[in-house]
Amino acid sequence: MAIWDAVIGPVVSIINKVIPDKAAAAQAVATLNQLQLQGQFAQELAQLQAITSAQSDINKVEAGSESLFVSGWRPMIGWVCAAALAYQYLARPLAQGIASAVGHPLPAWPGLDDDLWQLMMGMLGMGGLRSFDKLKGTATK
Repeated sequence: MAIWDAVIGPVVSIINKVIPDKAAAAQAVATLNQLQLQGQFAQELAQLQAITSAQSDINKVEAGSESLFVSGWRPMIGWVCAAALAYQYLARPLAQGIASAVGHPLPAWPGLDDDLWQLMMGMLGMGGLRSFDKLKGTATK
């Protein structure tokens, strides 16, 4: 970025001297800045893609490991989420309903956070942006 800052000043002054029309000169400077931003954006996008690819490679190695402590943490998070959903929306209401129906009401069992659905949707890749990509036909997989 320092090189660009050192170059942009003289280039802008040349544009202002060569193009007498102020609107056209401003348009040329804006185009020059836009090109610089696009180049910077492309560079940042390439870096992000490299990081994502590296993380994907790490995920593949972790998933292929025979050690439960390395490959088992993702499934464990899934099972914890499934158990929490089963408790919150099946076991707790059914137990309290059945106990009330047979005449032995239970004290209120503590509930879990209602954000479990958001957690599950995120884990399953069913977030709104992914669905939006699929609807627009821009999903990569």
